[in-house]
Amino acid sequence: MTHSAKDPSTYAAGFPVTDPEPVHSYHPVLIDVPGRPVPLAVRVTAPAAGSDLPVIVLSHGHGPSTFVSSFYGYGPLVTFWAAHGFCVIQPTHLDATFMGLREAGDPDAPLYLKSRADDLRQVVDHLGEIERAVPGLAGRLDAGRIAAVGHSAGGHTVGLISGQTITDAGDGSTAGAVDDRFSARVMIAAPGRGEDLNGPAAQPYVALTSTDFGGMTPKVLIVVGEKDWHPFFSDRKDWRSDPYTAAPGPKTRLEIFDAEHGLGGISAFDAAETTDENPDRVAAVRALIWAYLRSELYPEDPAWTQATAALAGSTTPIGRVESK
Repeated sequence: MTHSAKDPSTYAAGFPVTDPEPVHSYHPVLIDVPGRPVPLAVRVTAPAAGSDLPVIVLSHGHGPSTFVSSFYGYGPLVTFWAAHGFCVIQPTHLDATFMGLREAGDPDAPLYLKSRADDLRQVVDHLGEIERAVPGLAGRLDAGRIAAVGHSAGGHTVGLISGQTITDAGDGSTAGAVDDRFSARVMIAAPGRGEDLNGPAAQPYVALTSTDFGGMTPKVLIVVGEKDWHPFFSDRKDWRSDPYTAAPGPKTRLEIFDAEHGLGGISAFDAAETTDENPDRVAAVRALIWAYLRSELYPEDPAWTQATAALAGSTTPIGRVESK
């Protein structure tokens, strides 16, 4: 398969990445989970060849579109990461619009935050089953190298398997704990501290108002857009940086200049809800996250050092990185 320099599935905006490979995508793989109203459906996208593939479990957002916020979305990220050596597994969470469960009487609705975190754990629990269900994938995954990545509500989901917590207003129980089976974590445009969710969103999304980052101790890459702010959520323009500023180290923050909540369109090509459509921005975001994951899962891999050097050395940098 030949790739052009501007192939949208492989373009990396000048950042150093490996050569792209053809990919295969397979769905649905259905996992029966006791107590879940429907089986957990996942989509698997992987290189057509190769072995010992590291795994990304990608958690979608809670957006307004019918299908983008599900395993049908995030093609700009998924295809790129798979073409560059990862097996990407996308669960469809119960809050996906087409599921019709957002208005259900379930106390976890409409966001299904607890269920979302359990979905990520279930994917790892059933990784062998998923691998065997996908034609040609059996025996090709590296179960010791698993990353969790999420956008928006999906970023919150990654937080919940990284020590971030929420508290049930009804019974006072706390959800959220570190799952050590994930060796790398990336939160993209995730919600900030619950106490500062002081906009109208606090009413429909009351479960978010208790979000706390005090126990989020693992290393996490926090990706934020410079202009990702809306008074519907908070009056603080830096609210979505809280997973970095309010959590203990070690943490890394990647700020993308001029980016809004869609970071150029990471959830879908030409998506109507993308307010800042920018192909170069998407290409940079996915290449930088790819580099971070490579170096986290393979400490000897210089991909992140090389990518951040390219970012810092650019005459027109697309963003900046800081760590603590």
